[in-house]
Amino acid sequence: MAISKDETKQLLERMIFDATDPQDWVQDVWGLSPMMGDSAAKLLEAFYILIDCCPEEQLDNLVKGLYREQLEL
Repeated sequence: MAISKDETKQLLERMIFDATDPQDWVQDVWGLSPMMGDSAAKLLEAFYILIDCCPEEQLDNLVKGLYREQLEL
């Protein structure tokens, strides 16, 4: 069963940021280093752009593959 882009985004956010809100993560990084915070903000923006641009089927396959790899560890 395929999952929607919104669900995929939420699953990927949980995998990457754990329980932290992605915007809070950027702010935390910014607090440690403004230069790294700027990079973190750009990385998060690229993350969202890629999710928007990528076809649902590819995102679905990516998430399922990542979860499958985690189960094998």
